[in-house]
Amino acid sequence: MDAAQDPLLPETFSSWFAARGWAPRQHQLDLVRLAQARASALLIAPTGAGKTLAGFLPSLIALAARGRRKPGTPARRHVHTLYISPLKALAVDIARNLERPVAEMGLPVTIETRTGDTPTHKRQRQKQAPPDILLTTPEQIALLLSDPQGREMLSGVDTVILDELHALVTSKRGDLLALGLAALRRLSPDLRAIGLSATVANPDDLRAWLVSQGDGDRQLAELVRVAGGATPDISILDTAERLPWSGHSARHAVGDVYELIKANRMSLVFVNTRSQAEMLFQNLWHANEDNLPIALHHGSLDVGQRRKVEAAMAEGRLKAIVCTSSLDLGIDWGDVDLVIQVGAPKGASRLAQRIGRSNHRMDDPSRAVLVPANRFEVLECQAALAASRVGAQDTPPLREGALDVLAQHVLGVACAGPFSPDALFGEVRSSEAYRSLTRHQFDRVVDFVATGGYALSTYERYARLKPAGDGLLRLSHPRIAQQYRLNVGTIVEAPMLRVRLQRARADGRRAAVGRGGRVLGQIEEWFVEQLAPGDTFLFSGEILRFEGLAENEAIVSRARAEAPKIPSYQGGKFPLSTYLAEGVRAMLADPAGWSALPGQVRDWLELQRLNSRLPDRDGLLVETFPRSGKHYLVCYPFDGRLAHQTLGMLLTRRLERAGLHPLGFVANDYALAVWGLSDLGAEAESGRLSLDALFDEDMLGDDLDAWLAESSLMKRTFRSCAVIAGLIERRHPGKEKTGRQVTVSSDLIYDVLRRHEPGHILLEATWADAASGLLDISRLGQLLARIRGRIAHTRLARISPLAVPVMLEIGKEPVFGAAQEALLADAAEDLVREAMG
Repeated sequence: MDAAQDPLLPETFSSWFAARGWAPRQHQLDLVRLAQARASALLIAPTGAGKTLAGFLPSLIALAARGRRKPGTPARRHVHTLYISPLKALAVDIARNLERPVAEMGLPVTIETRTGDTPTHKRQRQKQAPPDILLTTPEQIALLLSDPQGREMLSGVDTVILDELHALVTSKRGDLLALGLAALRRLSPDLRAIGLSATVANPDDLRAWLVSQGDGDRQLAELVRVAGGATPDISILDTAERLPWSGHSARHAVGDVYELIKANRMSLVFVNTRSQAEMLFQNLWHANEDNLPIALHHGSLDVGQRRKVEAAMAEGRLKAIVCTSSLDLGIDWGDVDLVIQVGAPKGASRLAQRIGRSNHRMDDPSRAVLVPANRFEVLECQAALAASRVGAQDTPPLREGALDVLAQHVLGVACAGPFSPDALFGEVRSSEAYRSLTRHQFDRVVDFVATGGYALSTYERYARLKPAGDGLLRLSHPRIAQQYRLNVGTIVEAPMLRVRLQRARADGRRAAVGRGGRVLGQIEEWFVEQLAPGDTFLFSGEILRFEGLAENEAIVSRARAEAPKIPSYQGGKFPLSTYLAEGVRAMLADPAGWSALPGQVRDWLELQRLNSRLPDRDGLLVETFPRSGKHYLVCYPFDGRLAHQTLGMLLTRRLERAGLHPLGFVANDYALAVWGLSDLGAEAESGRLSLDALFDEDMLGDDLDAWLAESSLMKRTFRSCAVIAGLIERRHPGKEKTGRQVTVSSDLIYDVLRRHEPGHILLEATWADAASGLLDISRLGQLLARIRGRIAHTRLARISPLAVPVMLEIGKEPVFGAAQEALLADAAEDLVREAMG
């Protein structure tokens, strides 16, 4: 139907579509129709299908019908539409794109953003005179709900638009947002929610997340699904350079990547970590003989710098951006004609999301080139390519709401005024994330917020709630609200220090430390602690010289150096998805499909078949061999580094108990190597060591409990939970705790609770976090179940070709830059010669 004839669109909107030669797409009209029925909906549509406009169109129509405020009438005190995004950059980009049609149609609509980067004075002003449409983040919703004025501002919200919903709901940020959405529904019972996503593995999970739940059947929002979209044009770089055996820098392919950038109008070059971004940007800078405008973008850079890069890209002034996940959601730059993914994508949905940034139009194929950093990554990229061809998705399933996030929310509710635990329990349970929460769990969380729990209840500092009469609870002191607002959020990064460029002296000599110029961004405190004045490192695309510390800032100057260090960031690596892991195992087990692989990789796998054997699709290959006076056991589960590390820890405990003297282990995403003094091959061949028993699922019982009791990993996990739950505060008015101070505080509390209250709610939350995150226990359990009765042992006289990559992980020194590449290359040559006999 022609836009001009559609009864759902007012004439102003029909004319706007017609003036551009467009017609509204059916899914856009479907959302308008559902809005008129006050129905919540999930829209699943391919990149470039106009999802964002579809989400906003019902609100724009409603606001246009409301008309302009007449002079002399009171100012509107409520936000009409909330747009919530997982990324600050996305909120800013959407605001810029939305303002254009609003201005072109002359609509009486005000649009503003509110993120952690928004100045305080603007955030305060928004409470007095809120915009019609507010584009914001989950943390800002929590802050507004903790403030009486903020609640007033949100009490009339008509519509909530949740962009990239799949990325919001699978983390603790999603838990915080689920609780915020439940609170919004209580403030505005007629509220409707619109979820937008291009990559969804299980739509019903997201449909349930969007609407209020009760004690009966699971409620689902309406579903609008858009079929079609051009098939992406994806290839894997087949470089003439020698493919590395291990490592993630992809330094061998810098020349190829540079040629791709030169040959295309505008490219996004994605990497998986911030340290890889810094390294690749520097390598491209050295290769940039044509002085192409190439920029760097990641979450640790100063916000001003990031906004400049985003604006330059939107205006078409850049040839390429080297970026991380800071730009892999929703950014609409239609002139990007190529996405280059350096390193394996780790997930089919993540790859689809990133590819969608290229040719951001539904009917044009997105173009992408995958650049594997090592030989195993070639297999992973091939599996990702196969997944893309069949449209497979592997977004994680919905998670159970975390108890530490619930504790933070309870305190936030109290900050807004006295509350009834009974009413709050019903509100919390109305969210899909906390639908299975029991009253006993809820009461324990409230008691923790009120007193700190039994073991901490004698300390006045943990008494944050007290009775207010009539069964209500309120804050025990107003300062707690200030503390809450300084520490709100669920992203617990390692403590950060600002990186400030030292202001140069007029005479060219070095200025005293502390006389700084502009801030370049933030860097993790633990990394700075390893630096001595005069050391150089890469950051913000520059080589910097560390001059010293001034309060919470690292003072730096520009420098030249041959081998600067590269900051690494804790928790920055993505896990290999289960779907891609299955694809890699299937590929290895089927030599008939190897023709699509580069010659170097085919030769490697053929050598493996000749010298040992190939892993089965559902089984586990275990190789044992001697080397340099030690004995090695190498296995190939292909289930990701986290599950492999947990498996390595548990295997070494079992081998120790069997008197086989293990000395250590290493793991990567694909394999695990354990070594020791005893001949593990001979023990397995003689039957004295049963591999079936060694890999039995019962290791997830007493072995796991015993290891965790003495592991520092649980203390690290507890630290994050304690910060999120508000037990330990990182920030105080005018100051911030150092990482060491936070660690000491949390370790002391952890030891007290383990000794005196082992059932404490935060220890329960810690175990749940460790099991699903750092340990990946559910995946390890699936691995052990999969290989039961399917373990194939091969005893070798020497290392196998397939074992070379994981063996290169052993004893790897933190040497940075080209030196590391040279050392790895030398070690690889030695191991390969050895494997060939």
